[in-house]
Amino acid sequence: MFRRMLSKDFLARVWARANEDDVFGRSAQLSYYFLLALFPLLVFLITLFGYFAGTGTQLQHKLTTYLGSVVPGSALQLVISTIQEVIATRGTGKLSFGLIAALWAASSGMNALGDALNAAYDVRETRSWWKVRLISVALTVALAVLIVSALLIVLYGGRFGEFVAGSIHEENAFSITWKILQWPIALAFTFLAFGLIYHFAPNLAARRHGRRLPAGDYRRRWVSPGVLVAVVLWMLVSLAFRLYLHFFNSYSATYGSLGALIILMLWFYLTGAAILLGGEINCELESRSESSA
Repeated sequence: MFRRMLSKDFLARVWARANEDDVFGRSAQLSYYFLLALFPLLVFLITLFGYFAGTGTQLQHKLTTYLGSVVPGSALQLVISTIQEVIATRGTGKLSFGLIAALWAASSGMNALGDALNAAYDVRETRSWWKVRLISVALTVALAVLIVSALLIVLYGGRFGEFVAGSIHEENAFSITWKILQWPIALAFTFLAFGLIYHFAPNLAARRHGRRLPAGDYRRRWVSPGVLVAVVLWMLVSLAFRLYLHFFNSYSATYGSLGALIILMLWFYLTGAAILLGGEINCELESRSESSA
């Protein structure tokens, strides 16, 4: 299957499909919605962290650390400073009262992503608006829970493992093993998050060409080829973008104080493009399976 995905004919068809569905134009739209949804999502997460008492500050620090591994440096500073201003202005108690409002605003990004994936999958939205919004809210909560769970595992998993390793006198071996395992665990949560988005955000139950999608559709699989490609592509473009900015950062010279915001928007644009291209790959694979059946 992956050999077929690397063929020139397949890549050409995916590229043609992406242009037909205006993937890169929709990615620009997604970058706008992602920006509007980012800060409410972070407010929602920080409010959740507050319910973990003394652990909240540590979780926020871990969140910043992991954001720093993918978000370009100057854009990360913009995000951190904005969140600090929001917390200082509104206070933690007021943030708790605004939890539902923050969640609703954050789900707008997921709602826009579902619309874009519908176009990538060549399906029409037939679900009622309240059902679409409910799914978007549920996905936003699920992603927030995944983020908190991943951070808790990284924060406390080592301590629990050290306790177990101490009981069998293998502290040194566990310390090395845990440093290695932290990243596969984070990667597994990333795949799960992308799988949830691909599985529930688009309207996969819609009829296409007058019939329902087959049970073996790539788009129905939790870890489809499109998910694999989207995650790998997202990580690669994030790394390449960080390296480019490290050596050739001219955005501040061109845009001044808006440079950090432009960098953040561009990173959102690349993220949206990676997700939508994964959907196009799934759709093309399914089309080939139908034609060969």
